[in-house]
Amino acid sequence: MNQQEQEDEMYRDPDNWKLGIFYFCPQDSRLFVPKKISLFGITPNFANPKAYLIIFAFIAIMVFASK
Repeated sequence: MNQQEQEDEMYRDPDNWKLGIFYFCPQDSRLFVPKKISLFGITPNFANPKAYLIIFAFIAIMVFASK
């Protein structure tokens, strides 16, 4: 099984989706995955620590841009 097939299998596993909308899979090295509910967009892999840095940076930019 190649890496793409492994990632697809992890993505389809319902145990890797918390509350059905938050992707949390430590074995998946991807930072972002396609949203499960929507046809368009991405969602972070919350098991990847870099995801929190990007989320924090995005929030900080939004806060400072609104001033």
